[in-house]
Amino acid sequence: MGKMNLNLQRVGMEHIEQYNQLLKYVFQVTKHSMQQVGWEEKEIIRAKQPSFEQAAVIGWFDGDTLVSQCVVYPMKVRIFSRIYEMGGLTGVGTYPEYSNHGLMYQLLEKALHEMRNAGQYISYLYPYSIPYYRRKGWEIISDKITYEIQDYQLPKNRQVPGEVRRVAVTSDEIKETYNRFAAVTHGALIRDSLAWNEYCLWDSDDVMAAVYYNEEKERCGYIIYWIADEVFHIKDMIFLNEEARIGLWNFVSAHFSMISKVIGNTFTDEPLAFLLEDAKIQETISPYYMARIVDFTRFVELYPFKPDSRKRVWSFMLEDPVLPWNNGSFTLTIDRQGKGIVTRSGKRQRDTVDIQTMTTMLLGYKRPDYLQKIGRLHCPDSIIDMLEDAVEQQIPYFSDYF
Repeated sequence: MGKMNLNLQRVGMEHIEQYNQLLKYVFQVTKHSMQQVGWEEKEIIRAKQPSFEQAAVIGWFDGDTLVSQCVVYPMKVRIFSRIYEMGGLTGVGTYPEYSNHGLMYQLLEKALHEMRNAGQYISYLYPYSIPYYRRKGWEIISDKITYEIQDYQLPKNRQVPGEVRRVAVTSDEIKETYNRFAAVTHGALIRDSLAWNEYCLWDSDDVMAAVYYNEEKERCGYIIYWIADEVFHIKDMIFLNEEARIGLWNFVSAHFSMISKVIGNTFTDEPLAFLLEDAKIQETISPYYMARIVDFTRFVELYPFKPDSRKRVWSFMLEDPVLPWNNGSFTLTIDRQGKGIVTRSGKRQRDTVDIQTMTTMLLGYKRPDYLQKIGRLHCPDSIIDMLEDAVEQQIPYFSDYF
């Protein structure tokens, strides 16, 4: 197969059926799996349409046939106290007969260029292959903890002043509760209609939700769940304070007579076991989302370093496997207020770091001293001490999927 008849171009609404066929093939979405969540093929096309219209979709065509594609959703994410425009990469796939032609490398390169032009200086994705995306400059920045609690291990009821009310999953109560949570949570997606559409897309009809209200009738947390075969499944539980956490677990425990166990997910770095009286529960931690800095200089301009009484300077070589503007010798200067400025420096530096390590460090997933210990950050201890003081200590929370 010659590359001569392949061309790289925007994928438009007229190609949406081909786009869905490629997605279904690559991600092995069968009719059976769609029917399990009550979907028909036409419904998927309809449900994906709003996202498709807002997204930047790029593809390789062989003549008129779409053979490889990737999608960038325009999203927003909170990084510490700042909101960044974020390029959410998804729908990445190529028909197998077109693989090993370098199509995907060029697609990702084009997508990253478009992100930069759109002011999206950070990109998130859910990886089908962590090694593959690491080679392209992404790195792990969040975890998902799956837990299993037997019915006899559920927490005993503890009195709280508020109450829990069941609401529709798509209700404003859920959206407004999440907005309050995302406004104070590092790493969280700022959900617009596109993000909510993706968040709920694969939920079946039996998914339910409940909100915790405090004494002042403020929404302080929610749980999204379903019950099947005597198992209480928790898709997600968020809370703004300990009172809401206790209230929501009271609600779960109130199902004691109906269920044999609870299986759930949490997206914080805090295992659940310690908070339970019977802590001997099963918890599985796995890497969840990956991110990459798209434009290091611009990313740092917005980034909130911690203020300090002294001005801090670090010169280093940065390596990026795809993007030329992130390659070379840089000097990072952080003023006393915590504002960083990056300038290109002409001479080679002894300190070295790659874009993957820089991303996971600045997002707070791994600390500078740990990255130095494992050989991912090459710089003297004095720089490590400076970075430890300059970067907030908090692991990103990310509960979405797109």
